[in-house]
Amino acid sequence: MEWFKTLLIVLQVVSALAVILLVLLQQGKGADMGAAFGSGSSGSLFGASGSANFLSHTTAIFAAVFFMSTLGITWLGNKKEVSPGVLSGSTAPAVAPVAPAAPVQDPTKPAVPK
Repeated sequence: MEWFKTLLIVLQVVSALAVILLVLLQQGKGADMGAAFGSGSSGSLFGASGSANFLSHTTAIFAAVFFMSTLGITWLGNKKEVSPGVLSGSTAPAVAPVAPAAPVQDPTKPAVPK
């Protein structure tokens, strides 16, 4: 189970870095106004509105992966086996005390009266 927790941590770090990178790549809402007046920056690699849709969808996917891995790490971290303590109310089954056995006399020695 430890390898699964390690996998989730690696997935979380990669998705967090991807979300940070994708958010920094996206244009703000005010950048569309400059493109409407002839700036020309919107007609780049993905087309006029393609980059906004592609980047926003990819960001949403990586954000969902980030949150799911965070929930998985939390679930695995809280899943611990705890033995009940003294004050938990459950008691161990009572075992009857065993009486000591009578000493066995050696048959080669005679019995000594008291």
